[in-house]
Formats: sequence, C-alpha cells, structure tokens
Amino acid sequence: MLGFDVAQSTASKYMARGRKPPSQGWKVFLRNHAEAIAAIDLCVIPTATFDRLFAFLVLGHGRRQLLWFEVIRQPTAAWLARQITEAFPWESAPIYLVRDNDGAYGPAFRGRLRAMGIRDRPISPGSPWQNAYVERLVGTLRRECLDHVLIIGAGRLQRVLASYAAYYKQTRTHLALEKDAPFRRVVQRSGVIVAIPILAGLHHQYVRI
Repeated sequence: MLGFDVAQSTASKYMARGRKPPSQGWKVFLRNHAEAIAAIDLCVIPTATFDRLFAFLVLGHGRRQLLWFEVIRQPTAAWLARQITEAFPWESAPIYLVRDNDGAYGPAFRGRLRAMGIRDRPISPGSPWQNAYVERLVGTLRRECLDHVLIIGAGRLQRVLASYAAYYKQTRTHLALEKDAPFRRVVQRSGVIVAIPILAGLHHQYVRI
C-alpha cells in the first residue's frame, strides 16, 4: 500500500503541474509571420562560355512574390546592401529577413539591414530547409527556365530572368495560393482562349479575348 500511495502522490504532483504549451517551431513561425517575412538567396548560373554568374533573388513570403532580382559576376556585401535598398523602397521593408550564411553577406550588408529596421534571421548552417520558400523558387527557376535556355552573358541572363519573373508573378499558379498567381488574377469567364507564348514558347499565358 505504501508503494501505491507514493506512486499516486507522484502522479498527482505531475498532473497538478500541468504540461507546458508546445514551443513555436520554425515552420509555425514562418506561417504565422508570413506577411512580415522576406527571404533572399544567391543563385549560381553557369554560362555557355564556362563563366559563372550570380542572380540575387528576393522573395516575399506572404504571396510568394518575387520582389527583386539582379545579376552580377561577383556579389559583394556593399552591392548586396544596395540591392536590399532597391528591393524595399520607402516603408516597404519587411520585419524579418531570412537568409543563409553565405560569406557575401558581410558587415556592410548587415549594417544596412539594421539601418532599415529589418531583423536579420540567418538560418542554421547546413539547414536549407529553414529557408524553404526561396530554395523552392531557385529550384523552380532552374527546372522551368534556366535548364532550357542558353546563357551567354549577364545581359542575356537579365533578359531571361525579367521575362520569367513576369510570368512567375502574373501567370504561374501556386497550389499554396489556391491556384492563383502572386499578383492576383481576374477570372475570365467568357471569350475565346488565346495562348500567348513566353520565352519563345517555353511557357504560355492563356487569356480570353
């Protein structure tokens, strides 16, 4: 009986204390703060002349909007700081910026974030899943565009990205957005369907006229 009483007393003590509420995981944080989060990444693109270019991408979590992109041969912290200023003019800066630990994001870049009131949120080393939305964008960009076109130089890459970015924002559907585009589309219910080629027919935009 003594053993039973001790066990019952111990059980009652833990029941009275109660369970702690679960801590907020990274996935929950991203979902709860989506409208206030942007993410960045550097996409490496090899050229036909065995050169290497970098595309700097800025993605808004709220509606998966590709907010900004720019091409350069070798990114520096000062150049990246200027791109952040261009991507978020006036009062449009997000509260949080998620990024990896690339050495290019040096003191000049981090200082610009602080000056703009953006909270820098680098992910854990070797954990690309913590920056999943922009990593998905990079993969989509490669599969749907860059793997199918010949890149000769920075100018050519800039034009290709501009064309794909317009398609991605205005036409391409996203399951997470209930099959809508990042820039909301108006549903066209009448008229003849016409296919508008994008990137020389690599993709199409279907409209009614």
